[in-house]
Parts: sequence; C-alpha cells; structure tokens
Amino acid sequence: MKKLSDIFECWYGVNLELVRCQETPGGIPFVSRTSTNNGVVARVEKIDGVEPNPPHTLSLAGGGSVLSCFYQDEEYYSGRDLFVLAPKQKMSKNEMLLYSYIIGTNKYKYNYGRQANKTFRDIMLPELSELSSLRDVLINPDLQFDSDSVSDKHLSLIDVSWDWFDLTPTLFSFYRGKRLTKADSIKGDIPLVTAGQANQGIREYVENDMEVYHNCLTIDMFGYCVYREYDFCCDDNILVLIPNLEMSKYVMLFIATVINMDMYKFAYGRQYRQKTLLKHKIKLPVDGNGNINMKFMEDYIKGLPYSKNL
Repeated sequence: MKKLSDIFECWYGVNLELVRCQETPGGIPFVSRTSTNNGVVARVEKIDGVEPNPPHTLSLAGGGSVLSCFYQDEEYYSGRDLFVLAPKQKMSKNEMLLYSYIIGTNKYKYNYGRQANKTFRDIMLPELSELSSLRDVLINPDLQFDSDSVSDKHLSLIDVSWDWFDLTPTLFSFYRGKRLTKADSIKGDIPLVTAGQANQGIREYVENDMEVYHNCLTIDMFGYCVYREYDFCCDDNILVLIPNLEMSKYVMLFIATVINMDMYKFAYGRQYRQKTLLKHKIKLPVDGNGNINMKFMEDYIKGLPYSKNL
C-alpha cells in the first residue's frame, strides 16, 4: 500500500466559474464537484490563454460531493475544489478506472461536511503491482465498451424549457420494501437491494417470499436513485417507484439522474423516507404545451457517448 500522492501527481484544476464560460454542445467538458454524469455539468467553448486539464487523468472533488472521482479521457475545464490526478507510471484506462473506484470507496471518511482538500493525498491505495488479483476479476482486457451513441442527435439541456412535477402521484406510484432479518435470509438468485451506493445497493442474492419488482426506480434512505431493469427485491430502506406514465428505460435513466441531483439535501444524517417522497418535486423538460417532454429525455440519453451499452 502507498499514499495516493506516491501513485499520482496531484494539482489543483483550472478553477473556472461555469457562469463565465460559453456553453456549447460541441465544446469540451466542464467538470465540477458533482457525483453524477462523470462530474460533467456542461460543455463549453475553449478560452484563449486558459489551458484545459489534460486527458487520461482522474478528477477528484475536494469539496461538494467530496471524493467523487472520475476518469476523464478528454481534456476538460474544471470548477473550484476540483483536483487533477495524473499517474506517475504508465497505466491503462481500465487501471485508472479501477483506481477511481477505490478512491471513491473512501467517501465515508468525509461525511458531515468534512472537506478533502488537504487530506486526500494521504489516502492509502494498493500499488499498481498489488492490483493484479483485482485486475483478474474486474478488468478484462478483451472487454471493450462501445463508445458510440444510440442516436446521432446530440441535444443540449439549455435548449429546452423546464417545469416542476411531483414525483408522486403525478409520475410514479410507490411501494416500500420489506424488512428482512438474517434468520429469514435464504441464498438464491434474486438481487436484494438495500441502502448504499456500493454495487448499486445490491447486498446479496436471496430466494425469499418477498415482492419482486423490475423496470422501475428505487430511492434509498440517503436519496440515492437507481433505474433497475432487472428483477429484484428490497428491504425497508428502499422506496420502489413504479411509473404511472409510459416511460422508456432512457426516460427513467434521465429522471433518476435528476433525482440524484437532490442527494445533497440528505447529508448530515437526514433520511429520505415516505414523507419526503410525497413532497418531492423535480424539474423536467416540457414541450410547448407544458407537458412532460418524454421524447426530449429519451433522445438526450440516446445521444450520449456510450449509450449503446445501456
């Protein structure tokens, strides 16, 4: 094991303000301290005299969504409290992705408003040579993700109108998971979802007399939302959202991302429960008549890089 600073060169990012940048669909990524969308909040035009952060680096949030760490495969601008990590020895993209995951597992150390600006360099990480056992399991050099998008239509979030909608009952009906004790747990093939972001909340695989859901959203007690296309069951820390309107998986992925933008509200010990859901409103794209613009949401997701893998 070595300190992060022994494995990566670390420096403060470009430190720009998004409001002072010109957003454009064909620009370079602007990475902030968010935990969603690989940290990218917009694409902006290059600024004369301002050198972007280099590609094949990790972006690391020192504040905001602390220790959100993402691999960036193209040059990018960044906002405040955003650090750049460059490997001191040659690494593949997959190895960088693995390190970004390992770094992110230390997020719990920065709960309750702690910042990571001064301490993240001391996080202990396995050396590159120590990753061999994990690489054998998690990194398949023959596995290549298709970076292409489903659609050639690349949309911008600033080119559509938005309005507020209730999560329930307008968009979804909801159900609460069932408490499951260790004594009741029987090993099986159905994913059991509980609270937490690790492995998208899947704790184990069971075969119990529990309600099985699929093709819906879940929100856990921390406000973390996931679209689940597969069969699963869940404990009582999970709220299951069944769509009341016809929604494709692309629309539900869009909505899940919007819901996750509110996760910051449930820091410092606050919990997302049924009463929270009943009051929860989100902003969604609307058409010229003020109706939810399902087509825009679907086309937006389909136009993203790697969407062919969804």
